[in-house]
Amino acid sequence: MKKTFFFLLLSFLLSAQKTETIDLSKSIKDSKNSIKTFTVIDQRPNQEIGKVMYHKDSVRIIFENNASKDLQDWFYKNNPVRGQNDMVLLLENLNISEDKKEKYSIGKLELRASTFIKKDDGYHFVYRIDTAATVSSRTTPYLAQSLAKKATLIFTDLFKSSYKLEPWEYTVSENELPNYTSLLKDKLDILKTDSLKDGVYKNYYSFFTHNPEPGFTIETNSKGVVTKAVNGEKKEPIRNFYAFVHNGIPFKVIPVGYVEIFRDDQGLFIEVKKEELFPESNSSFIMIGGGVAGLVGSIVANVAIVAIDSGAAKKRKAMAGTEVSLDPLTGHYILPENFNKSK
Repeated sequence: MKKTFFFLLLSFLLSAQKTETIDLSKSIKDSKNSIKTFTVIDQRPNQEIGKVMYHKDSVRIIFENNASKDLQDWFYKNNPVRGQNDMVLLLENLNISEDKKEKYSIGKLELRASTFIKKDDGYHFVYRIDTAATVSSRTTPYLAQSLAKKATLIFTDLFKSSYKLEPWEYTVSENELPNYTSLLKDKLDILKTDSLKDGVYKNYYSFFTHNPEPGFTIETNSKGVVTKAVNGEKKEPIRNFYAFVHNGIPFKVIPVGYVEIFRDDQGLFIEVKKEELFPESNSSFIMIGGGVAGLVGSIVANVAIVAIDSGAAKKRKAMAGTEVSLDPLTGHYILPENFNKSK
């Protein structure tokens, strides 16, 4: 009798809770009509997404049915025309939580999901999103609604980015999917070799697989700063590439120039300042003539930058650098906590 009463009480409490459904209505049409089938593998150990407070009410964030059905229905509704590829979405983490402060709350969304193209020889990695987003109740009291919308936008970006990218050459089996990150990293030559190939790398995939663009040589200006890559009559500014290796040293192209890439047992990282990755519109750092030129103060702390005047160069010396890792599966920056926040 006690068990029956407890079960009824629990059912009543759950039904009385307010809910916010993740609205999967945005367009995720594949303009290339390249996908034939779409499957979701939900490997989350806990199917609950999470809950936040709205005034005195607890609000659960949910899918209308479940993650697999809703994401698959969303895809097929937007893509009635079929292609040739079999796409798989691996949902690894989707969690919403709330950090309650004295006078306000911070809602946090954590989402990690990856896409693959399934072929006869296994699963070919395509793209991954591993991100977190926050919302403050000082900005909006509707934390649940705001976080649900952010989840929709992140899933939308995952689909649209996946359509544009070519699948990796390397594969993993279905049984290996839970460990795909470490397995794919083990296959990347750039993380193991002691001798790097000089040249320019058009994108992150060519860099991490250690395949420079054929036929290109690197040119520098009179100060020894790399400015462009040349292949016969073709000349491209260095800013058009993801990275390059010059005299055996790897460099990552960033908005204000380029910075040396380092390696440790965790992978690749750069030492960079927030203002260099995310320069403000009124920043004193600029790119000139399609390359890094007119350097003031020479190369400072392994970074080639352009400063309008000597004051800007002094300002850069005073800014503290931070280690920022490079994600080998996406090429994105893995920013340390509080990197984007002003001090």
